Amino acid sequence: MNSLYQSSIKSLPLLGHGKVRDNYAVGDDKILIVTTDRLSAFDVVMNEPIPGKGMVLNQMSDFWFEKLGHIVPNHLTGVAPESVVAADEVEQVKGRAVVAKRLKPILVEAVVRGYIIGSGWKDYQATGSICGIELPAGLRQADKLPEPLFTPAAKADLGEHDENISFADMEERIGAELAAKMRAISIELYRTAADYAATRGIIIADTKFEFGLDDNGVLHLMDEVLTADSSRFWPADSYAPDMSPPSFDKQFVRDYLETLKDWNKAPPAPALPADVINKTQAKYFEAIERLTGEKLKV
Repeated sequence: MNSLYQSSIKSLPLLGHGKVRDNYAVGDDKILIVTTDRLSAFDVVMNEPIPGKGMVLNQMSDFWFEKLGHIVPNHLTGVAPESVVAADEVEQVKGRAVVAKRLKPILVEAVVRGYIIGSGWKDYQATGSICGIELPAGLRQADKLPEPLFTPAAKADLGEHDENISFADMEERIGAELAAKMRAISIELYRTAADYAATRGIIIADTKFEFGLDDNGVLHLMDEVLTADSSRFWPADSYAPDMSPPSFDKQFVRDYLETLKDWNKAPPAPALPADVINKTQAKYFEAIERLTGEKLKV
């Protein structure tokens, strides 16, 4: 397996390195997106890779893009990543890259919550609501919400925390019509994915989507979709409320980092022990196999 912490494609112009993805220009209208094995937690990039994680994320996104394509267009072009790089760079993109449409990103993340966990649980404990949306009293940690909640977040710069915003703020930023469309599509995507995942023994507790517009103003789903990085996946057979359920995502790393009393969730990142890396890798591999019914293609 070709573990990749950071790509070094020289045959294409570099557009930038994100927390996990490296982007390169393919002409004026397409982007090569390489999903590395970097892991980000609390918006800080860890120093150690999780071998194969980028392949899991890439192949999981491709699976969902195909399954959800009837709901909204997505950024995939169908161009083989191996065909746009030099021969000696093929190993860097094999199984972990896509050639995507170059879109104008909408700088608001579309977060959908089906269960009360994470920052939503903390918000509810303090205010009785999540992102200003009032909820019934007496909910427990990890309870299923009466209806999925749409709670947008403003995209932050690399290394900064995304900021939860109200729907009214979202309307002000991008316009009421586009905000309403993103909310409706996001909830439909979540419901459709959650219904499918349930047949595979997986609960999708929450997720976030990113959207962009093409030159004609058509809304597209982009970046990654319903991966173990952008979502909380819980095994249904071990789910119980009133606790933080075991998960298939990077929550394992988050939980470890929460035990570190001397780290303030800001760079530089602390070192991850080998057992945390290995257990996290196993979670990602199990997630794609359980979800798709197939082992990771390496």
